[in-house]
Amino acid sequence: MNPTRFTPLSRLLHWTMAACVLAMLFIGVSMVASLADYHKLVAIHRPLGIAILVLAAVRLINRILNPAPPFPPTMGALERVAAKGSEFLMYALMFILPLVGWGMLSAASYPVVLIGGLRLPPILPHDLALYAALRKAHTVLAYLFFGTFLAHLGAVLFHTFVIRDGLLRRMTGGRE
Repeated sequence: MNPTRFTPLSRLLHWTMAACVLAMLFIGVSMVASLADYHKLVAIHRPLGIAILVLAAVRLINRILNPAPPFPPTMGALERVAAKGSEFLMYALMFILPLVGWGMLSAASYPVVLIGGLRLPPILPHDLALYAALRKAHTVLAYLFFGTFLAHLGAVLFHTFVIRDGLLRRMTGGRE
């Protein structure tokens, strides 16, 4: 393994989850903006959220077994703290958002139906006040995730195109 890059499995998990999270954020925004396709979008949103939850667990285990390569020397101490903090926040949100969504649906007595008709059991009792609180929390956390995702993307693009320190190559497997 090249110690300046993430492992191939880490890169596969990163880009797979990036695509899933990005799709999920846009589906979530579309669900709010367009009621015409609401049920079709929900049919995608629920199993995709559970897929993200499962992938987050796999990714966390992989990350523990395969630590991140060091940051480039161009990154200052404050940038390193910000990068690690935003990464920690995104990991936390990849677990919390699907669980809050699942709990929200449980509180409303809505089923979480996966591909093939598989239904997940409720994780919270039927409670409409709890549903309302979790729905608001789900929305706020989704916006927090979107903002953190954009900050992460912006920082990587800044390092790639302005500083040109090869930060992105840690995750792409490209040439040194």
